[in-house]
Amino acid sequence: MTEAAKPTVDRLLVEVTIAAPAGDVWEAIRDQEKIRNWFGWDADTLKDEIDFIFGRYGRADGATRTLRFEGTEDRFEVAERGSGSVLRVIRAAPADESWDDIYEDMTEGWISFVQQLRLAMERHGLGPRRTIYLSGNAKEGGSGPIAALGLTSLRAHEDRHVVRVDLPTGEVVKGEVWHRTSWQIGMTVPQWGDGLLIATDKSLTDAAAHGRGMLILTTYGLSEDAFVALEARWRGWWDTHYEASAAQEGCA
Repeated sequence: MTEAAKPTVDRLLVEVTIAAPAGDVWEAIRDQEKIRNWFGWDADTLKDEIDFIFGRYGRADGATRTLRFEGTEDRFEVAERGSGSVLRVIRAAPADESWDDIYEDMTEGWISFVQQLRLAMERHGLGPRRTIYLSGNAKEGGSGPIAALGLTSLRAHEDRHVVRVDLPTGEVVKGEVWHRTSWQIGMTVPQWGDGLLIATDKSLTDAAAHGRGMLILTTYGLSEDAFVALEARWRGWWDTHYEASAAQEGCA
């Protein structure tokens, strides 16, 4: 006798209002060249991952602007909202389980990527960017990256609130709080061509008792020398406080 499947309900992972027409947002999640300008980060595998996720397994319904993914219940929905649009990422979850304060890599990844999409569309016309990714476990005496970077206080501010942060990398940033969740914080960084810093904490584990997490640094229009210097500075800081953290090849 097989066990009956548990009933499921739609779980809203993220809902973002974007100051761009719904048709443009829909194209941004369907056109693979445009997806490249907001999904993931600089990696040799990025093109293949986009083709795998959005091309091979993406199932688009243009009439309802709904993008589903074969083999999962995950879907993207785009709808008009005034002169702009709203983008939702939805997943089916067991109806009798609570998901409050549960960390999930895939969920937090979608949140980060959708916020990168919002910035790309509202501030950069979905133009090209360069993005650095760092991930790892804190060394003894350390913490997750939100506290380590001095970003904890950003949770008290509303989105679009301008804040000044003295980062331990030596940069003084006066940017906007871009988004906040239970696990991650994003703020704009004018010095990176009006880029975006996303810091994400992860739940503690036996192997990461002091903290763990990841950083996504999105830049626009930096010269090659400026980008190389930025990457070296941040990798140097990261490797001092976290276990070895070579850039991850996979984005999903």
